[in-house]
This record gives sequence, C-alpha cells and structure tokens, in this order.
Amino acid sequence: MAIELKVPEVGESITEVQIGQWLKDEGQSVEKDENLIEIETDKATLEIVAPESGTITRVLKRAGESAQVGEVIGYLEPSRVGHAVARVGEPSVESAEADEETTAAVHKQAVDSIGSSARPKKTRQPPQPAEKAEPKSGLEEPGGRARDDSRRSEAAADGALLMSLDIPRPVSRMREMPRPPRRSSSEETARYVSRAGDGREEEVVPMSPIRRRIAERLVSVQQTAALLTTFNEIDMSAVVALRNEHKKLFAERYGIKLGFMSFFVKAAIDALKNVPAVNAEIRGTDIVYHNYFDIGVAIGGGKGLVVPVLRDADRMSFAEIELSIADLAQRARENRLKLQELQGGTFTISNGGVYGSMLSTPILNPPQSGILGLHAIEDRPVARQGQVVIRPMMYVALTYDHRIVDGEGAVTFLKRVKDVVEEPMRMLVEI
Repeated sequence: MAIELKVPEVGESITEVQIGQWLKDEGQSVEKDENLIEIETDKATLEIVAPESGTITRVLKRAGESAQVGEVIGYLEPSRVGHAVARVGEPSVESAEADEETTAAVHKQAVDSIGSSARPKKTRQPPQPAEKAEPKSGLEEPGGRARDDSRRSEAAADGALLMSLDIPRPVSRMREMPRPPRRSSSEETARYVSRAGDGREEEVVPMSPIRRRIAERLVSVQQTAALLTTFNEIDMSAVVALRNEHKKLFAERYGIKLGFMSFFVKAAIDALKNVPAVNAEIRGTDIVYHNYFDIGVAIGGGKGLVVPVLRDADRMSFAEIELSIADLAQRARENRLKLQELQGGTFTISNGGVYGSMLSTPILNPPQSGILGLHAIEDRPVARQGQVVIRPMMYVALTYDHRIVDGEGAVTFLKRVKDVVEEPMRMLVEI
C-alpha cells in the first residue's frame, strides 16, 4: 500500500510552505531516511526524508507550488521482497519490459503466420532508360520520399493487420533523456515576458517564502519602530596585529582562521552589559531586559539573508565563536539551517564589509532593539599625536529603536565597542 508523503509540522504559526526541489523523481527508488524533497518556509529551507525504502510513484506538488501543513504532496510505494512495487494500477519497470518483449514476440509471430499473401507485395520497378529518366530530386534519393512512402505503406498494412487480429501494440515507453541541471523553485516557475517585439525580455520570478518574510519584516519594522542610526570609526591596528601574531597557532590548534567577527561578538557583549537597553525588547507596554546574550549573525544564504543565533555567546570562547559562525555560514549556503537556529536572538551583528560596503544603516531584526553594522577595513590617513599616519580603519554603525534606547545609551554602546576593539586586552581584564 502506498505511503502518503505529507508536509510535516515545521514550526509555530507556519501553515503553508513552498515546494522546493524534489531530490527524487517519479519511478526512482529511495532508501529509508534518504533526503527526498526540500520545502521552504518563511524562515528556512527544510528537507523531508523517506519514511521507508521504496519507489516514488506519484508527485502531486511540483517545485514552486504551495502546500498546506499536513497536505499530501506525493506517494511512496514501499519495497517488497525481491523488487520494488510501482504505482498502483500501473506496470512496474520490470513488468513493462517483459510485456514489451512478449507483445513484440506475439506481433512478429502473428505477422509471420499470416504469410506474405496477407501483406501487399512490394514490386521493384525496372530501371528506366537513361534518355527517358526524370531528373532526380533530393527526395527521390535513397532514404528520401520514395523509400519513406514505401515504408509508410508497409507500416499502414501492418497496422491494419494488427487491428483485424486485435493484437495489442507493443508498450511504448519514453526514453530517459539527460536531465538539465536542477534549478531552484524560483527558477522552475520563472516566466519570461518580452516587450512589444523589441527583443528586451523581463524575467518574472515569484518571491520565495523566505524573501517574502524578509520583505514583510523589514517593512513592518520601518512602520512600527523609531529607527535611528549612530556612527563611529574604529582603528583596527591592534586587532590586525593580534591576529597576525597568533593566527598560525590558532589555525593549527582549532583548524580555522582567527577572524574579526569573534572580536566584535565579544566587544558587543561587553557593551551590552554596560547598556542593557540595547539588549532589551518592547512587548506591548512592557520593556523586557534579557539577562542572557543570544547574538544573531546576519549571513547571506542560498535563499536570502538569514540570521542564525549564537546561544549564550557570552560563554563561548574565540574559537567556539569562529567555529560556530563558519558552520552556520556553510549550512546557510546549502539551505540546511534548522528552524530553531533562526529563532530568538537578543542582538544582531551584520558584517557588510565582507561584500565591500564602506558605510550603511542596518535595519533592526524585530523585536530586537539594536543591530551593529560592520564595514570594510580600509587604510586611511588619521591624526595620531599630532602626526598624520596611515591606519586600517573601519566604520561601524548602530541602528536602534529610539522608543527604548535613547541617544546617550546608543553613543555609549558604540563608544564601548570602539574602545574594546582598539584595546583588546580590556576584554580579558574587563575594564
């Protein structure tokens, strides 16, 4: 009996998903617990695994289509001893091959038994004298019209014979052609619109659930929060020197490079402890101060920007932070983040510098009250002790909800981040 493949429960308040790509097609076999299909929610891309070994017999929902939680999107026929059972009411691949061979044999035997008298005989015309021959055209060459007409007449006679004998025709099966590379659900449902004959095409691609959710949240926070951004610049000389001094030993011990993000996570936590309002949120008419530090890290994933969360980041070492971020970034690119890894978070850090951004105003990740934006490190002339020197400088930005964080608190927070990064030893002695 076929097993129904249903959309599972994927999280609170999520009632609809979008079908991603089927990793197995109709007629293909699958092993138990093997990844079968990708589904997209407004928070993450998830994979459904096969409940049993068997064969995919029917796909009800294709890539790009929407489905409700609990809805049947396909059928899986469990394997039986010795062979896999195909779709109910349809022959399996093995039986189809056997039927084809049997029917072909019956067809040949029936035709041969009738004899040549039942089939119109082909007569070959003697060659005409050269002086009376008509000019030959390309269609009269071997394989051209004359031969094709003869073959069609012969095929028609065979068809009439089969109909009179009521012999079933051989089972025809579509040959398996090379498949093009898989595309995302957005590409699968893309529509190309050409303007009035001018050769200028437009590609219309439906928004994925993640992209729709990002758009909704960004517009919502602009309408509900009192956003304000303050800026500062940080001399990265001390951190650059520290990294250069210890990066080899760090990589040998932990198997990963010592990056800048771990310094800023530590510095942000230090600043949040000094300005608790930036680590708080508004719930109705209440202010909720978080006494823990779940730091979201904005990452560009395969389906759009996602913000996985480092839980209890204040208890993590530099190596744990770097390893966790690298793992989250890799799984974000592969759309393998778990839903719970994207939920919660008390503060967010977004590093646009990896894309070359010099300055920006990041937008809050609601219901949080603050987000720290990092930017590219550039050598710039700065004044130090009356002298103009070249230093690696970075602009940083803090966007905050002015309903809960006032200007003094925002400036104090950003100044604390600057001081800690410019003197990393402060993070160790907590001064």
